[in-house]
Amino acid sequence: MLKKELAKIFELNVAQRIMIVEAIWDSILNNSEDIPVPESQIEELESRLNTYYENPHAGSSWNTVKERILSGN
Repeated sequence: MLKKELAKIFELNVAQRIMIVEAIWDSILNNSEDIPVPESQIEELESRLNTYYENPHAGSSWNTVKERILSGN
């Protein structure tokens, strides 16, 4: 049954398909707490936070990083 529904969606014009994608994305965002976060990602975030807490001035601000990237340095 899903194949038939998808076939109908693919017959729509691009603007209509974008509207469907936006509606689906919004429904995912509204239920984002249902998306499991892998333990490896949690561990990596904790590690990065600990590194930051140990020396919060070691990094660069986003504006500094962006400027460096845009200038090619």
